[in-house]
Amino acid sequence: MTQELTHYDHLGGEAGIRSLVDRFYDLMDTAPEAANVRALHATSLKASREKLYLFMTGWTGGPQLYVEKFGHPRLRMRHFPFAIGERERDEWLWCMDRALAEHEAPGAPAELKDFLRQRLHALADHMRNQEG
Repeated sequence: MTQELTHYDHLGGEAGIRSLVDRFYDLMDTAPEAANVRALHATSLKASREKLYLFMTGWTGGPQLYVEKFGHPRLRMRHFPFAIGERERDEWLWCMDRALAEHEAPGAPAELKDFLRQRLHALADHMRNQEG
């Protein structure tokens, strides 16, 4: 009996998720298209990188590292102190869409990235706490 691969596995496991998260934050840190969402973060993105890595690991079906360290993600509550409107959501998605599109996932089902993109778009929209 073989075990079915998770999204985490298809994305490259620990190294793959780390690479995806690093590319995401590299884009956020340097692209003018992400200036507003970047401004919501600390000067150093080290802690943000680590938290997103921990979250994405579990969210994609890998070990529940974020839950083990911080408890339930409660994403909306944790993001509530930050003014997140359509612009910030769209800039976050601009970075994530590009990082995901560039991410090497050999052997992954063709529809995996589209599926993840749809789920990430819904998740990012749920984080909005400002009109417009």
